[in-house]
Amino acid sequence: MGRISAQERRESVIRAAVAEFARTGYHGTSTAAIAKRVGVTQPYLFRLFPDKKAIFVAALVRSMEDTRLAFERAAERAEGGEGVLQAMTNAYAQLISTSPGTFLMQMQGYVAVAAAEAQGDDLIGEIVRAGWMRIWETVHQPLGADADKTASFFACGMLGNALTAIGLPASAWK
Repeated sequence: MGRISAQERRESVIRAAVAEFARTGYHGTSTAAIAKRVGVTQPYLFRLFPDKKAIFVAALVRSMEDTRLAFERAAERAEGGEGVLQAMTNAYAQLISTSPGTFLMQMQGYVAVAAAEAQGDDLIGEIVRAGWMRIWETVHQPLGADADKTASFFACGMLGNALTAIGLPASAWK
């Protein structure tokens, strides 16, 4: 097997970080756990990222972008109208069932905003708000820029997120 480039290794660190942070949050995740999952040393992690916070931010950005891309691809494949709404709903259901770390990472990001801002650190909040607005726009435009439809879509999605996060099976609430 050939050598893995620094960019490929960085990508594997981000994916491992999503999995670890999604499971145990910012404060509950050690860089040692991320390094172990990737199969590298901690010093190598810090050659790729300046600190734990930078790893967390990269994982958060990745999870939000993966969600945004799932909606974008679904909307592009849909026929329009209600087909777009159903396609994006199905795409999100597929994403959280096959990659639960993606949505759990975002939930951890929401929690981290309040904790960081209470300590005077606005970076994570800025990242989350910008990511959320990109996701909103990706959904809003294909829904005809209808604010009520978009808000309803996200309200149902966030309810699904909360119920999934607490382990309630979809069959119990559908």
